[in-house]
Amino acid sequence: MSPRLMGLPTRLAQFSARPFQQASPLAFLLPQSQQTRNNSILASLSDNPTAYNKRIRRGRGPASGKGKTSGRGHKGQGQHGKVPAGFNGGQTKDIVVHGERGGVNIFSVEMATVNLDRIQYWIDQGRLNPKQPITMKELYKSGCISRPIDGLKILGDGAESLKQPLHVVASRVSASAIAAIESTGGSVTTRYYTPQSIRRILDGETHTFLSAAWARASGSEKLYKVAGVRSPFSWMQWSTVLNHHQMKYRLPDPTKRKDIEYYRDPAHRGYLAHLLKPLEGPSLFFRSPEERKSTAGVKKEKVLPANRLW
Repeated sequence: MSPRLMGLPTRLAQFSARPFQQASPLAFLLPQSQQTRNNSILASLSDNPTAYNKRIRRGRGPASGKGKTSGRGHKGQGQHGKVPAGFNGGQTKDIVVHGERGGVNIFSVEMATVNLDRIQYWIDQGRLNPKQPITMKELYKSGCISRPIDGLKILGDGAESLKQPLHVVASRVSASAIAAIESTGGSVTTRYYTPQSIRRILDGETHTFLSAAWARASGSEKLYKVAGVRSPFSWMQWSTVLNHHQMKYRLPDPTKRKDIEYYRDPAHRGYLAHLLKPLEGPSLFFRSPEERKSTAGVKKEKVLPANRLW
């Protein structure tokens, strides 16, 4: 018999003679009972409906759903080559015969609109203060408009309901609304906004219409009137106002020609109208009729350079 097997009873006797060890004091942290789970729950597990998208595998046999011809059909140009979009078998294209319909205007902007009668109704309810400038932030916080994306446009419906002067700052204002607001002694200013700057305005990180660059360049009284300040401030004091409000970002200015010309136009009450020189129009390319008339009868004398050879 092997020595290992001969010593086995002795080792068993020694193990049985050991004193019983008590349980660890942290034994209560161990699970007391094993968790059981019904098999039906495991069988019903599945991903969410939009968890993944099953990719179409073409040419992988009938079970893939796109086997054999891979969805191209039998013979012909569609199976052997590529067909350009709108191809009509060599005939006149449908877009030529029937014309183009629909489409998306990439230059369109999505602005929140509000009429003057709704603004007056909000003032009567005490939701808006007519003594302060009415901007998109006040209109949005009071629930008068939905969240603006590209800006705010004020329309002139219900102009006869205005009871007091208003100082309005918006992206665009219709001609009828401008006439109605100014007839009651109010003022209108249109300012350029971007979607990112609008989000910062609503979050309180940017002033609604005031910027130090605008205050420094503009010497008109309309700026101070819109801001609700009676005495004109210098641009240094406007910077102090901005620092007092602890604004994190400044408002951007337009960079596209179409936007620059719109906010340079005094007819639109643009905030860049002070940049126009006398007899100068808002266009960056064409001269105004007044400027052309002023220079029509003036002939410039041709100045020849000094003749140094003779």
